Order: sequence, then structure tokens, then C-alpha cells
Amino acid sequence: MILRFGYVSTALSLWEASPSRTLTFASWKKLDKRGREEKLYEKTEQNLKNTLRMLHYNIAHGIDMYRMSSSLVPLATHPEVEWDYLTPFADLYHEIGALVQKNNLRVSFHPNQFTLFTSPQDHVTTNAIIDMTYHYEMLEAMGLHKNTNINIHVGGAYGNKAETIGRFHKNFEKLPTDIRMQTTLENDDKTYTAEETLQVCEKQGVPFVFDYHHHWANPGDGSFETLIPRIFSTWERTGKAPKFHLSSPKSDQLIRAHADYVDLEFAIPFIKALKNYGASADIMIEAKAKDKAALKLVEDVSKLRGFTRITGGAIEVKS
Repeated sequence: MILRFGYVSTALSLWEASPSRTLTFASWKKLDKRGREEKLYEKTEQNLKNTLRMLHYNIAHGIDMYRMSSSLVPLATHPEVEWDYLTPFADLYHEIGALVQKNNLRVSFHPNQFTLFTSPQDHVTTNAIIDMTYHYEMLEAMGLHKNTNINIHVGGAYGNKAETIGRFHKNFEKLPTDIRMQTTLENDDKTYTAEETLQVCEKQGVPFVFDYHHHWANPGDGSFETLIPRIFSTWERTGKAPKFHLSSPKSDQLIRAHADYVDLEFAIPFIKALKNYGASADIMIEAKAKDKAALKLVEDVSKLRGFTRITGGAIEVKS
């Protein structure tokens, strides 16, 4: 049994490596046509090149999991901008995809909280489809669209969970099938519990990403350990190990905020539950210290009895 650990977006150990450099619409609007084009090209090229830097860093440190930034392309989905963010960067997208495939890395996307399929307002669903399509088109350009997931939350409750979940199913099925089949759903820390989100996943036939910190803040009824077999089952059609999210509370007062690092004592019940189940899993660390937090947790866990570090970002678990 192998547990692999990864991190989100930016390797803090690298200098000036943000893959999320942006251009606001207000700044874009002040520029002339040539200036707009130059700024969009400059930021996007820099973000893609920094993504490559991150991937090379991950390979060097034995980190096989990485969540790419959703902000790779400034103003990609803004209705008044509408620019070709694929063709000019075809070589960079291809280079990213080739590097991922050659080194058997697992990458993903996680659109922002406004990508919702629960809203009663049609334009919100339309914008969610546009945003999911943007992510999918980048994956297509990388040649990763059949093997990479786009993770979202179910969304708000709008005063009636049963009615809203019904609306989610209706709106979610407006997504093209190819995109829908690469989508995963995650439980959140305030509204939809792990059990509720898992039921949606089972109905839609999409994988479930269990977030332990969110579950701790919003547990619902029952223990998460009883859900693990069903969680693994949602991933069977993908041929991949299930993916989990892990972070720990920033403080006793800020229980939903993510700490800089993952507290080992907080994480142990989750890690041991996976060990008891006995199947390999991938764990995305969502701590603020990014790569440093992921590597530190691997080091901490490897000191426990029955856990052996086998690469910078992976642990073998002995039963």
C-alpha cells in the first residue's frame, strides 16, 4: 500500500514561481489593442513556464501529485475579452502534458467556488459550464483530458437541500459528457457533508474527493471510516487510486481556515483509517506552506511505526 502526497499550485521553495500572475479587467480595459494582447500573452506565457518549473521541481523531489493553478490564463472566461489562449501557447501546453505523462505525474484542476451547478439562476450555470470548458480545453491542449480530473463542490443549499440537489443533477447534466466524466466532487466545510456529496457522486457516476478537514468541520452523522469502501468504489472506473484532501485548522477559533502546515496529531486518525483499509491512496495537502507542508508531513508520518518513506512525496505502509 502506497500513500502519495502532493500540494497546490505554487512551490514556495522556488523563487518567483507563481503560476497565477493575473491581469485585471480594469487594467486590461485601459490598454490599447496591442497593449492588451502583449499583457495577456506575457502573463500566460509566464504562468505556463512557471508550471513547468514546478513540475521539474516535483520530479526532482519525488512529488508525484500536483494541482495546477486555475488562473493560468488571465481573463480567459471574461465575456468582454474573448481571446485565443490556446493556439499561441500550443508548444508550452504540449511540453507540460508530455512531462506529466513521461514521469507518470498526477495533476488536477480545482475551479473556484463560483463554479456552481446548484444555483436557480441560469446565468450561474452557464458561467459554470464556460469555466469547466476552459479547464478542459487546457487539458486537451496538454493531451491530458482523458486522464485528469477537475474538482468542484456541490454548492449552496438555497434554503432547501433536497430541491437544490435535484437542481444540481439537472444542471450538471448540461455539461458535455466528456467534461462531466472528468469531474470530481468534494464535500465542503459548511453545507454538504461527506455522506451527502458521496450520494451525489454515486448517482452521477463521478469520483468523490473526500476532504478530511472539511468533514471534521461539517461531519454530519456517522464516522468517515464507514464511508471509505464507498469512496474507493467511486474511483473504480478511472483505474486510479482515490484522491483525498488533507489540511488542519489554523487555530481553535479559525477552525475552517487552513494552517501553514498539517498537524500530525490532527491527521493521524485519517492516515490510520486509510492504513486499516489497506489500499493505496493519493493525498493532496492544502496547507498554506504548500510544498514545504507536504514534504514535512511525509517526513513526520514516516517516523510512525509501519510507515516507510520511499520517495520525497510517498510512503509505503506495512500492515
